[in-house]
Amino acid sequence: MEKFTELIHLFVTVFLSTFASLMVLPAVTDVTMVAVCPGQDECSLAIYLTGFQQAIIGMGTVVMLPLIGNLSDQHGRKALLTLPLTLSIIPLAILAYSRTTGFFYAYYALRTLTAMICEGSIECLALAYVADNVLERQRTSVFGILAGMATAALVCGTLAARFLSTALTFQVAALVSMLAAVYMRIFVEESLPNSENLTQPILKSGQDDHCQDDGDLPRKPMVSKKMPSIQAIISLLKSSVTFSQAAIVAFFNRLSYGGLQASIMYYLKARFHFSKNQYADLMLLVGVSGMASQLLLMPLLAPLVAEEKLLAIGLLGGIANALLYSVACSTWVPYATTIFSVFAVFIPPCLQSIVSKQIGPDEQGKAQGCISGIISLANIISPLIYSPLTALFLSEDAPFNFPGFIFVCIGFATMIAFFQSLLIRAAPPISCHKSSSNSILA
Repeated sequence: MEKFTELIHLFVTVFLSTFASLMVLPAVTDVTMVAVCPGQDECSLAIYLTGFQQAIIGMGTVVMLPLIGNLSDQHGRKALLTLPLTLSIIPLAILAYSRTTGFFYAYYALRTLTAMICEGSIECLALAYVADNVLERQRTSVFGILAGMATAALVCGTLAARFLSTALTFQVAALVSMLAAVYMRIFVEESLPNSENLTQPILKSGQDDHCQDDGDLPRKPMVSKKMPSIQAIISLLKSSVTFSQAAIVAFFNRLSYGGLQASIMYYLKARFHFSKNQYADLMLLVGVSGMASQLLLMPLLAPLVAEEKLLAIGLLGGIANALLYSVACSTWVPYATTIFSVFAVFIPPCLQSIVSKQIGPDEQGKAQGCISGIISLANIISPLIYSPLTALFLSEDAPFNFPGFIFVCIGFATMIAFFQSLLIRAAPPISCHKSSSNSILA
C-alpha cells in the first residue's frame, strides 16, 4: 500500500506538470502570431520559428535524455526529476508577466534552452519510476494509466484555457508548474533501481552471467557509472532485435507526430480561420477521447490483447487520422477525426512496455532515455521536413492546390512505423525476474 501511494504521488506530479505545459498551447500560437505577424492569419515566419525551435530542442534532448536516464539509474529518479520540473517554470513566468514582442523573444530563447532538458525528461523518469515498482506483466496497463494522467491533464488544461484570458492562462500555468515541483519534492519518495532483481544487464560488464533455469539469480552485476556514449547506445540497440524494432517504430511515429505538431495549428488557422477557443475545443475533444481510452479501455484490453497488436492498431488509427485531415473540406472534419484518438493513444504505452521488458531493472532509466533520445532525433528531423512543406502548401506559391498534402506526408511516416510494428513478435523478456516483493502489484 505504501508503494501504491508513492505511485499516486508520481501520477499527481505528472498531472500537474503536464497541465501547466499543455494549457498554454492554444494561446501560444496566437501570442506568436501577434508578436511576429500582427493582424495576419498566415505567417511563414511564425511557422519557421516554431519549426526551428522544435529542431534545436530536439538536438539538445538527443544528448540530454540518455544522460538524464542514465544518471537516474545511479542517483535516483526523484533527484533527476527536480531539474526539469524547476526549469520548466522559467519560460511560463516570462509570458505570465508580459507578452509583448520583446518578452516573447525572451520566452522563445529561454524556452528553447530549458526544453533541451525538460522536453520528454519528466515522462522518461516517470516511466523508469513505474518500471522500478511494477511487475513486467502489468506494465502495459500502468504505463497506460500514466499516459492517461497526462491526457487528463491535457483535457483539464485545455478546458481551463478555454475560459481564461491569455494573460491569466500563463499566470495559472506558471503557478501550477511551481506547485508540481514543490509537490514532488515533498511527497514523492526516492526510487533507486532494485539491483537485487537484476540478472543480466543489456550492456554487459564483462561477467558472463546467465539466468538459471530454476529462476535463481546469479551474483549481482556491476552497474556502469559512466555517462552513456554513442557506442553504449548502439550496443543497447543491437542487444535485442525487439528493442531495435521498437526504436524504429518510435522514430517514425514521432516523425509523423512532430509533423502534426508543426503544422496543425497553422493549417487550421489558414484553412478554417480557427480561433484560440475553437482550437481549445478540438484539443479538449481529442483529450477526452484519449483519456477515456487510456484509463478505461486500455486496462481492459492489455491483459487480453498482446501489446504488439495494440501497437499496430494504434498506428492504423494514426494513419486514418492523417489521411482524413488531408481531405478536410469543412470545419467539422477535424472534430470527426478525434474518433481515431481512441486508438492512437495505445502507441506510447505499448512501446514503453515492450522496451522495458527487454532490459534489467538497473537500466530502465538508460533504456527509456535511449528511446526518448531517438524520439528527440525525430523531433530534429521532423520540422526540417514539415515546416517548409506547411509554409509552402499554405502559401500562394504552392506547386499545386492541395493544402492537405502535408498530412499525406505525415500519414506516410506513420505507415512506415506500422509496417515495422508488424515485425515485432512477442518474445520472452531478456531480464529473468523473480516475483518482486517490492512491486506495487504482485
